[in-house]
Amino acid sequence: MTRRFTRLAWLAAICTYLLIILGAIVRITGSGMGCGEHWPLCNGRLLPALDLPTVIEYGHRLAAAAVSVLATVLAAYAWWLRHRPPPPSPALPRPGVAAYVALGLLMVQMVLGAVTVKLQLPPWTVILHLGTAMLLLATLIVAARGRPGSPPSRTGLGAVALGFVTVLFGALTANLGAASACHGFPLCNGQVIPSGNYLQHVHWTHRLLAFALFGYSVWWAVRSRRRGAWGVVALVALQITVAVAMVLLALPRVLQAAHVAMGAAVWAGLVLAVW
Repeated sequence: MTRRFTRLAWLAAICTYLLIILGAIVRITGSGMGCGEHWPLCNGRLLPALDLPTVIEYGHRLAAAAVSVLATVLAAYAWWLRHRPPPPSPALPRPGVAAYVALGLLMVQMVLGAVTVKLQLPPWTVILHLGTAMLLLATLIVAARGRPGSPPSRTGLGAVALGFVTVLFGALTANLGAASACHGFPLCNGQVIPSGNYLQHVHWTHRLLAFALFGYSVWWAVRSRRRGAWGVVALVALQITVAVAMVLLALPRVLQAAHVAMGAAVWAGLVLAVW
């Protein structure tokens, strides 16, 4: 791969990471309907009148447009590199198909974004929207890293799978309003098995998954002795620390945004360590 392709892929990945954080800010501030039910226009206009919810939602859409352009250009560049004459040396291998997969995920993400707005933010579409964004981030990282020297280990892939499920349950917890269902830490309302409603069970399951991810990551790092795996352990520990502070301080918005940012960082760290 050329350096330009790698830099473009990293730029697209970084912008996708920032887009995920901005999407969380849209949810946390309740700005999801800041552009009304209109898509791709905002309140029926290309340049709408700007109040705070509209600024946040419109900024999110502009960031999504930037990611769309980058992912499209990356896929086109990958096609050109794959179909040009053979490179003069093995030091310049052709890129894999990750850029094409990223473009496909981007199209799915755009459809989900439109459906989410048209249906006025039902939780299931918001969760799918975040899950697709995480897959898009992972695919762009894979495109930037290129083909691995050896196939990813089963242990590492297990960590990635557990991390993805944990992220989705985090989105479920937030979008069902279950973030405030469990008070205290590490127990849920002082109980090992909460006896309340389903929101407590959703929140408690997310916590158990986070604990499991931390334990699994430590085991993976000890077994593999890889620096990247220990980096994941550190990120998961920091994520749990942010989550504890968020619960004990009654869910301040800043910590909610930090929790999403750290969750996306854990996910990116897992992909990097495995790949």
